[in-house]
Amino acid sequence: DLLRAFKGEIGMSEELDALGNALFDGFLPAQWRKLAPDTDKKLGSWISHFLDRYKQYQAWISHGEPAVIWLSGLHVPESYLTALVQTTCRANNWPLDKCVQYSSVTKYQSINDVPCALESGTYISGLYLEGAGWDSHLDCLVPQQPKVLVVNLPILQVIPIEANKIDITGQFIAPVYVTQKRRNAMGVGLVFTVMLKTNESTAHWVLQGVALSLNTDT
Repeated sequence: DLLRAFKGEIGMSEELDALGNALFDGFLPAQWRKLAPDTDKKLGSWISHFLDRYKQYQAWISHGEPAVIWLSGLHVPESYLTALVQTTCRANNWPLDKCVQYSSVTKYQSINDVPCALESGTYISGLYLEGAGWDSHLDCLVPQQPKVLVVNLPILQVIPIEANKIDITGQFIAPVYVTQKRRNAMGVGLVFTVMLKTNESTAHWVLQGVALSLNTDT
């Protein structure tokens, strides 16, 4: 319709005008934003992100659930994590309200490093850590490097387990948000929480504003 409006075949409505201006300026059009997962990316980065999402869905359809899920590629990522818990509870005959997600950061740096899928749970890629760094040798949070605001977290392992078996000693419970804006004005944006090993007190990382996000602005 936009091309037809440019040719004069149809009238240029406000909606088409806004679409054309957004494409010209390199911003994600509002009409597209309403149909896509929340993002702060510019149009070029969003297109690349969209194509990666499409590839993950196509691979899922053709080959089954991937061993490593790119959580940012899901429209509603929290629903996948909820389904993961529900499936494990049914398989083990656990009460749903007594089961929680246990997470740990692996030493795998990329999807290709993961040898096989987990029997229960999943591996998650594409998480970005803000407010701290991650030491893969010590397997714990460390202070940020100068001028490094965001780092890629290694592959995360998420396993549903019974709540009474979790030990949070030496762990910082970090929130995972959809974008770097974290919560929006309506308080929406939190996906889940993960446990990150630390040698510092929890208060230290709270004051540093440590959190993870599924998307960066770029």
